Amino acid sequence: MTSVSPAPTTMLVPDFPFSYDGWLRHPDGLGSLPPERAGTPVAVVGGGMAGMTAAYELMRLGLRPVVYEAEQLGGRMRSVPFPGQPDRVAEMGAMRFPLSARSLFHYIDLLGLRTSPFPNPLAANTPSTLIDLGGVRHTAQGVEQLPDVYQEVAAAWEKALQERAELATMRDAVRRRDVETLKQIWNRLVREFDDQSFYGFLATSSAFQSFRHREIFGQVGFGTGGWDTDFPNSLLEILRVVYTEADDNQVAIDGGSQQVPRGLWEHRPRDCAHWPAGTSLASLHGGTARSRVRAVARDGDGFLVTDADGHRERFAAVVYTPHVWTLLNRVTCEPALLTAPLWTAVERTHYMGASKLFVLTDRPFWNDTDPRTGLPVMSMTLTDRMPRGVYLFDDGPDRPGVMCLSYTWNDDSLKMATLSAAERLDVLLEKLGVIYPGVDIRSHVIGDPLGITWESEPHFMGAFKSNLPGQYRYQRRLFTQFMQRGLPQGQRGFFLCGDDVSWTAGFAEGAVTTALNAVWGVLDHLGGATPPGNPGPGDLFDALAPVDLPYDG
Repeated sequence: MTSVSPAPTTMLVPDFPFSYDGWLRHPDGLGSLPPERAGTPVAVVGGGMAGMTAAYELMRLGLRPVVYEAEQLGGRMRSVPFPGQPDRVAEMGAMRFPLSARSLFHYIDLLGLRTSPFPNPLAANTPSTLIDLGGVRHTAQGVEQLPDVYQEVAAAWEKALQERAELATMRDAVRRRDVETLKQIWNRLVREFDDQSFYGFLATSSAFQSFRHREIFGQVGFGTGGWDTDFPNSLLEILRVVYTEADDNQVAIDGGSQQVPRGLWEHRPRDCAHWPAGTSLASLHGGTARSRVRAVARDGDGFLVTDADGHRERFAAVVYTPHVWTLLNRVTCEPALLTAPLWTAVERTHYMGASKLFVLTDRPFWNDTDPRTGLPVMSMTLTDRMPRGVYLFDDGPDRPGVMCLSYTWNDDSLKMATLSAAERLDVLLEKLGVIYPGVDIRSHVIGDPLGITWESEPHFMGAFKSNLPGQYRYQRRLFTQFMQRGLPQGQRGFFLCGDDVSWTAGFAEGAVTTALNAVWGVLDHLGGATPPGNPGPGDLFDALAPVDLPYDG
């Protein structure tokens, strides 16, 4: 199916409820620059979703973005084709996208990409889900078909959110884009829950006094499945996801998510300032991005960027999109690049790990009917065993199938980290053999497995950021770093963005929206302005700014 019309809700994050999708859609455009700034080079470090968004919009403004990429365009939107089957891919990073991600869908629609419902556990489009907890298994199409204890857990989660986090009011305000209500309630919740972990919230809620209920909730969770690997994280991280329905109504991008950043690299917008018709990011770069950045230094009122090939170039501004930890050990940079409070925020950043293992199968055999039960021989699987989550993708009965045999986080990911892909396959098939004793999965596997562990990827060192309790102040520093009006010249012109800088790390929407913050920052830094009828995030910052918690006391 094609991308759908705007959903009833959007990822209007209550910390900073700026309507990025409206800013993008406005017919007056994002802004304009003084004529003498046309063609000014701006370095964009990183070719993931944030980097491609920033570079694409800077090009449209008439600047010359110069993209540096350490590995391949796409970042964690990495779609790896199976050998011999280039149209069947393993989504190593981002693979499911909520319809509420309206800024991301602006670009998905621009590129004409097609989407299809993602087979999440117990979703309407998922034929069946098997839950294996403590060796006891239940198969269902919806939560209503599960035993009473699961209904109790679902009701407990809803009750906790309604009673302690004003779920109904906040979701209604997000849908109506009622900024006043969002800010009023959220600012109070930030003060109340900044120091509270996800697990602490559950354990202190009257609805979750039973440890058994908390354990089941950790396994089954909501939306995309179990959330116990998130239990140590700040409750605020979870509330943002819930309020904006980021964990519901998710779709996959047919052919792979990497088509979005790569598509922006090749796309030729019709409304570029300064550049002739037919200009694309690829054409500005001669088809190839620059190699990885080795060093960034301030140079007068600009910046000197050195890449791995030894090439040095001066820029009026730099947009930096990789994980902020790379500033600590992958890129040589002087302390003056950021203020001391920002360096502290970078140091305190916490990343979650994640591992995946994919195999290609001769056909989607899991749809075969078990004659004893009348159910499919395999289902989308949630288990407390090592695989944790098993996802099944088919493109018709006569086409090869794709299995994500394991999708794990944090401690569960570390259990995989020291194993090769082949070793992981052996272990996972052994575990799944206990859950599905009559199914010979290996006999259907074609070729070698494809796997990844994001915490061991040298240019990532983790899947995505997730704040721990008490880290709101650090997150605020990173997110608001694009606001540089009034700062001394020596502190301006270097802009952080990416999903780890956003309030919704792990979602491509956060990469897009913080990239747009950086675009506004560059525009403002170089003397440009937004149209009067289409103010940008910096223009409305004072009215929408995240609550500033006291530092002392």
